[in-house]
Amino acid sequence: MTLTDSLTTIEPMTFTVTVNGTPETTSARTLQAWVDARGVLPAALATAVNGNFVPRSRRAQQPLAEGDTILTFQPIEGG
Repeated sequence: MTLTDSLTTIEPMTFTVTVNGTPETTSARTLQAWVDARGVLPAALATAVNGNFVPRSRRAQQPLAEGDTILTFQPIEGG
């Protein structure tokens, strides 16, 4: 195997986060990438990372790292 072969077959680095109390392995580097990988409509999911609410508009800027805790819940709408 050449160096070029090695570079083209490298798996994305994964790490473990805790999602709603359950450990989960992911390669998502941002909360938005993590939500996208789950295949849910972004508007149907509210999120928090390490106890801090993350609005949909900030998910792409919210990095994820080893040991982070992600909470998901149904958004509350009201008037």
